[in-house]
Amino acid sequence: QVQLIESGGGLVQAGDSLRLSCAASGRAFSTYKFGWFRQAPGKQRELVAIVGNSGNTNYANSVKGRFTISRDNAKNTMSLQMNSLKPEDTAVYYCHVPPFYWGQGTQVTVSS
Repeated sequence: QVQLIESGGGLVQAGDSLRLSCAASGRAFSTYKFGWFRQAPGKQRELVAIVGNSGNTNYANSVKGRFTISRDNAKNTMSLQMNSLKPEDTAVYYCHVPPFYWGQGTQVTVSS
């Protein structure tokens, strides 16, 4: 069983930055692959970024060069640094450990 708790969402202006964090329970943290997904109103949930257990990363084209995913195995946390935010980044952001585990979500709202 893995529990995921996100934090760090909020309301910002276009061009600002936010850092999301995800704290995970579980003894095998270093073996998990982590991902951040987001879901905007009326849209399907989509992958934002993913980091493997070896630290390899992959990003959605829409966030490449602006967002950075990272993990700290010593602290059982995973983060998403979001820079140069745009109104289209507005969504609920979810931490995910494939295939079954999801956090409760944290709202990110970017005003123009």
